[in-house]
Amino acid sequence: MEQQNLIHGRTATPIAPSCDHPAPLDSCALQAEYIDIARELEGDASSHEAGDAHLLTTNALYHGGPVQWSFVPKVFSRRDLGYLAWIAETMGRIMDKVTLRFVEDEGFRAAFELDPRIERLACMPNAFGTQIPIARVDIFLDEETGSFKFCELNTDGSSGMLVTEEVTKTNLLTKTGKAFASRHEVSTFDIYGACVSAVLDCYREAGGKAAVPEVVAVDYAESIAREEIDEFARVFSEYGARLRFADIRDLRYEDGVLTDAVGPIDCVWRRVVISEMLEKPCPGADAFMACAADGVVPIVGGFRTWPCATKTVFAVLHSPAARLVLNEEELAFVREHVPATYMLDSQSDLTRFADRTRWIAKPRDGYNSLGVRAGQDCTDEEWAEVLAQMAQTRGTVQEYVTPYATLNVEGGAAGIGRAFEPYMNMEGLFLFRNRFAGVFTRCGQSAVIGEFAGRLNMGCLVVDR
Repeated sequence: MEQQNLIHGRTATPIAPSCDHPAPLDSCALQAEYIDIARELEGDASSHEAGDAHLLTTNALYHGGPVQWSFVPKVFSRRDLGYLAWIAETMGRIMDKVTLRFVEDEGFRAAFELDPRIERLACMPNAFGTQIPIARVDIFLDEETGSFKFCELNTDGSSGMLVTEEVTKTNLLTKTGKAFASRHEVSTFDIYGACVSAVLDCYREAGGKAAVPEVVAVDYAESIAREEIDEFARVFSEYGARLRFADIRDLRYEDGVLTDAVGPIDCVWRRVVISEMLEKPCPGADAFMACAADGVVPIVGGFRTWPCATKTVFAVLHSPAARLVLNEEELAFVREHVPATYMLDSQSDLTRFADRTRWIAKPRDGYNSLGVRAGQDCTDEEWAEVLAQMAQTRGTVQEYVTPYATLNVEGGAAGIGRAFEPYMNMEGLFLFRNRFAGVFTRCGQSAVIGEFAGRLNMGCLVVDR
């Protein structure tokens, strides 16, 4: 696979949001065309192995091998993107309102039933106007009808950016991808650039004046995706800044100066998940929290982003408390598109959730799909145990949404000779400073589309239609 074939235009942003959409979305016909090309090439077997070989030259690796990827990318038209932008930015406005009310209103905070330590962190000062600078809202989108439901909201880190970028490039390097691109004006999202711009814009808005800002991504060494930081460091340098990683354990804070093992820090990009930080106390975490409390060093992705990342936020959005925050249009949006969610405790009546096919259980402060169990993947006995555990640990139960399925086949050697089969899809819509600017799509054949359930990472192409 030759490198010159990687070059395609970038999708122009911002994208004007529109609640109008064709039914079906243009993506249905575009993806069908992509599959037809692959079939004309008798499965395009040589591109499968070449795709794996290309991924091995990138940072998109999993346990030393190429990430699992889908041969067929998600393909949206420019018109489709307007609809996705409306979905993402509407939820973004709701998240902003919820966050501000959480900080200002003790009674509203109580509806989340969070650990008091997390409440205190979330109420710490914010050095810039954007409440949640970097977010990804995950949805199940029926491309035939345009109907959709949210899966969850993510406000920490940048999960999915690296694999989306590299799998998209891989799709375009296949014979199928090249043939498709020869028929259309194809572009791809610049997710890295949009993310870096958001971080540096927040730094400048907070009063940062360094000519070459020293931005530090803070996380636990065992949790950070080093390959992602390496790629981001390259992009930060293109934008006139420097990025490095710091293990939170190495942080020190004194006289308004935050330092790591290398030196002073101008701006923090928080990658550490708050619940993990509280599970792994250390002097560095204490220093980080003291720094946040003073509000001197800009922290992009500050602690106040956490309430909207909890599994309880959907329950709050459906509660009477939401009427204090949202207007009628936003409340209607929640009723139609946010799955019913319930917070459990030892007093909960679990019999209402006995029909396991209708529900999915999620730990209250979970992340990375850890501990998520779909009733469809359990026996009746296992589901009863899951519910009991969730009640004991104050977890949540959420309405199970059957994802929309499209035909696909695994990319790489594992997919050679295999027929196209239905794979369930989940789209992650990236928001940078409240504007939609990219899609992280993955698909799978299990009830939970997660990293530990054999999911396939998908590329994303945009056709100017």
